[in-house]
Amino acid sequence: MAKPRARELGLAVPGTTGPHNAITDVPGVRVGYRTLDYLADNGKRVKTGVTAILPRGHAREPQPVWAGFHALNGNGEMTGTHWIEHGGYFVGPLCITNSHSVGIVHHAATRWTLRQYAEAWDANHLWAMPVVAETYDGVINDINGQHVSEADALAALDDAQDGPIAEGNVGGGNGMICYGFKGGTGSASRLIEIDGQRYTLGALVQANHGQRAWLKVLGVPVGERWGEDAPVGLERERGSIIVVLATDAPLLPHQLKRLAQRAGLGIALGGTPGGNNSGDIFIAFSVANPRPLPQLAPTRLNLDYLNDECFDALYLAAVQATEEAVLNAMLAAEDAPMQKPEGVCRALDGERLRQVLGVTVSPA
Repeated sequence: MAKPRARELGLAVPGTTGPHNAITDVPGVRVGYRTLDYLADNGKRVKTGVTAILPRGHAREPQPVWAGFHALNGNGEMTGTHWIEHGGYFVGPLCITNSHSVGIVHHAATRWTLRQYAEAWDANHLWAMPVVAETYDGVINDINGQHVSEADALAALDDAQDGPIAEGNVGGGNGMICYGFKGGTGSASRLIEIDGQRYTLGALVQANHGQRAWLKVLGVPVGERWGEDAPVGLERERGSIIVVLATDAPLLPHQLKRLAQRAGLGIALGGTPGGNNSGDIFIAFSVANPRPLPQLAPTRLNLDYLNDECFDALYLAAVQATEEAVLNAMLAAEDAPMQKPEGVCRALDGERLRQVLGVTVSPA
């Protein structure tokens, strides 16, 4: 049974969510996982995986999604961003895994693209450039063993679903640590109304950042008040955070880049200053303006897009959804054994958090 999320604990999280309070509230977006959790032949714990995001689901026609990218601190990797900066879009899947598995996941995502869009790729000289991001899970997972396989990544892509999604110790978030507690995968969404039109913005994070003393929840310095230091070996930051923002609002690439920047404000509300060892890397994409690949499109194109002057609601939604997604990741997580150094990385206790925050109302 899933653990209570932030709102279910009665925490006064601001904003109006979509039906699942997840990135999959954005029409067409699907999320899949492959979670690895076992003892390897060498006796080391394998606790890692792959998270797959399909902006246009399992559609057979390849269509770009407009996108923007921002790195608050670039101590990490997200492939495909050079073309996103120049071309303003990407095609196909977006995957997240651990730092030493980017190559094999990229290989698998390319294979999936060639298979999924076989007719278009066979008939034309097209290239595949999937987006693959990572965060470091070597404290909990045998990261140097490179246990993630092509089959694992393909399984995550093939199993991608809409509707409610799992959080915490799942997919690429399985071995992650956040603010000295067990971290992982988290998601949230917001509904926005602009000029009488309702739009959805969703966030998905792989949260693996921050130090215990930094942690703030809804403005309260929880880390300082927790009364318990992080386990030995977690005093400093060794991780990162990937934030993926999705929306059905019609936005241009430069607007999506500005939207991606707001994820930095969302994680800052949790207390992180963007530490030196943290790869704080964000991407935003829009599923609006569906069209053929540029290589197969006519010369003249038209795009629908929002006036920058009405963006404040979108920016606020991005900040709020990112902050809540990190919190949901930590609350959904389960305790995990550490192997380097040995010990246990405890998950954030929801009931104790309510006490620290002074929440007296009954959970929803």
